[in-house]
Amino acid sequence: MNRLGQFIADEIRSSGPISVARYMELCLLHPDYGYYTTRDPFGSAGDFITAPEISQIFGELLGLFLAQAWIDQGAPQRFALSEIGPGRGTLMADAMRAMRVVPGMADAAEPYLIEASPHLRSMQQDRLGNVTHLDTVADLPEAPLFLIANEFLDALPIHQFQKGPDGWAERLIGLQDGGLSFGLGPVMPLDLLGPEGCVIERCPTAVNVVDEIAARIAAHGGVALLVDYGGWNGQGDTFQALADHRSVDPLANPGAADLTAHVDFAPLASAARARGCAVGYTTQGALLQALGIEARASRLSAAGDKGVAMAARRLTHETEMGQLFKALAIWPETAPPPAGFLAMRGAEAVMPADRPTAHTETGR
Repeated sequence: MNRLGQFIADEIRSSGPISVARYMELCLLHPDYGYYTTRDPFGSAGDFITAPEISQIFGELLGLFLAQAWIDQGAPQRFALSEIGPGRGTLMADAMRAMRVVPGMADAAEPYLIEASPHLRSMQQDRLGNVTHLDTVADLPEAPLFLIANEFLDALPIHQFQKGPDGWAERLIGLQDGGLSFGLGPVMPLDLLGPEGCVIERCPTAVNVVDEIAARIAAHGGVALLVDYGGWNGQGDTFQALADHRSVDPLANPGAADLTAHVDFAPLASAARARGCAVGYTTQGALLQALGIEARASRLSAAGDKGVAMAARRLTHETEMGQLFKALAIWPETAPPPAGFLAMRGAEAVMPADRPTAHTETGR
């Protein structure tokens, strides 16, 4: 067992089994041994490849998405331009480059990056220059907010609940034969629906993040675009680990692998609506098609980018990232819907739950 594993085992011996959420927090963000605090996990030399690393088109189109929303909402002269979980800064760099073609937008933007990792903050500063780093979305200014987040929500800590013959219990991590092992806590009076053996995941941290974002957008205007893999009101165990571009045992080597779970967008949409915002939901493939990925790829191909057609297919095709990844947009109820979205009404969902349980090489 490595050093972080020993630390976790000592905590379990001292306080009892821990939740999956606590395990994720320690593995990803422990100040000395955490996955994100000690390494650059992105790209072909890392453990996974995200959409911005596949092609510049992704960031450019998201930048133009924000630009159109900025224009539609009267081009506010001062606004917070933010990304949560910016990685290497690739997505924001591409988005800001695209936004510079919109008169006045670059001068009005005040860039804020939400990043917990000191290592990644340094990389982002080197790439982007004059940006302000914040610890949480609660630290964002009270101003119009134009925000993007790609593959951020999936790394937030989840709680898992499993239904047994006597009812629901939280899935916990304890010790067995000297190693880490899954087990169940005591039965709890939970208002959940599902057959015996069913696992349901909840991510209160994600709901809190969306609540903070939506509060600013409802009060001051703006738009948020959250892109991640997951579905709508899904069920099942989606907790997983990825190292060197392959799935691994999430308990085997704490802190050495990326830990994620598929995002359930339904409670996030509900949180945004509760703040008085409109929401829209679609697939990544449909969104990028609506934003003009084919025309942009054709122009880059004509200019000599030989790999852009394959990259565009990887981002949009239903057998790759196009269907697995979803996009949730949040905007003021009084503003026009942003490009690629229609406002959802009531409990409407535009597609059924789709929460595969395995990582793929189309993304994380």
